[in-house]
Amino acid sequence: MDFHFTTEQAAFGDSVRRFAEKHLRAGARERAHATEYPWDVAKLMAAQGLLGIVIPEADGGQGGTLMDAVIAIEAVAASCPRSADVVQAGNFGAIRVLAEYGTPGQKERFLKRLLAGEGVISVGMTEPEAGSAVTDLKTTATPDGAGFRINGSKVFTTHAPYADVILAYVRFAPGVGGIGSVLIETRAEGVRFGQRSSFMSGEEWAQLYFENVYVPPEMVVLREGGFKKQIAGFNVERIGNTARSLALGRYAFEQAREWALQRRQFGRLLAEFQGLQWKFADMKMKLDAGQLLLYRAAANADRGFPSAEETSIAKAFCNQAGFEIANEALQVMGGTGYSQELLVEYCMRRCRGWMIAGGSIEILKNRIAEGVFGRSFSQRP
Repeated sequence: MDFHFTTEQAAFGDSVRRFAEKHLRAGARERAHATEYPWDVAKLMAAQGLLGIVIPEADGGQGGTLMDAVIAIEAVAASCPRSADVVQAGNFGAIRVLAEYGTPGQKERFLKRLLAGEGVISVGMTEPEAGSAVTDLKTTATPDGAGFRINGSKVFTTHAPYADVILAYVRFAPGVGGIGSVLIETRAEGVRFGQRSSFMSGEEWAQLYFENVYVPPEMVVLREGGFKKQIAGFNVERIGNTARSLALGRYAFEQAREWALQRRQFGRLLAEFQGLQWKFADMKMKLDAGQLLLYRAAANADRGFPSAEETSIAKAFCNQAGFEIANEALQVMGGTGYSQELLVEYCMRRCRGWMIAGGSIEILKNRIAEGVFGRSFSQRP
């Protein structure tokens, strides 16, 4: 098996790395601690072709691969961890579902703006009573003429406070087969935001309320029976989550490595203490193992075999590895690592959240176990 990038992939990675070092390294700390979306970065990335990497050229994207998007996340995060979120938003999740299943009218209205870095789309899945059990969602789509009236609420919706449009999972009929999705503009009549709250990462969210919101037929993305298509897109989205976890773990690792080669205690460099050498050896093993699992999931998905098992294994391992590496890097750097003057503590906080978001570690292990035993296990009583 060849573990090297192609000539084109290597050149692309170098290009993105140079771009990030030139335009994003300065201001990385301020960007990480800001609550608003980095629109300046989004427009820079749009001009650089880093939004829509995986979107077909016919739809205004670059027609690239998932591996290309992973390479971009890694290259950007090495200079500015926060800016990796912009690559994620422009290539994974709701934007991919829109590009794949949206109508020409929906793409013209929304996708062009998203790919230009002028807007953000958010996915509305989680509800107060439907988290990991997403099929328990209660947000309803009731027929009203040719369109539908949407009633319900969503929580923990990434980018919702500054998104233009929400790809909302809704229930057209009972059961899993009754779930589909619609596009709801955040300024539409009947859309209401609750009080803003902050995650441990500093990212803000607000509960979304849909109160008799009218959705015309041209805003319906997937009708009944669309859940499996949506969740397949969500499965691929986990690759972006996985890439960010590992990339932020690597960022923290590199910060701690440089620190260990400069900082002295008891007349010796930190790198000369065996106890710390073993910490770095453990971190390096996790980085290398996670990298292989991530690349396997991305490469196989590009070949047309997106495996829920492979993405689950990669995400579960890399989520934990990213957090553990950032946590150890912080410990190595002591008070400096714990300080907000550097981004090691930020990386730790972000990685901790991804162990919950996009499929918790426990849910992923359930999926992995199903592959082990060749059967599904209901979590319901």
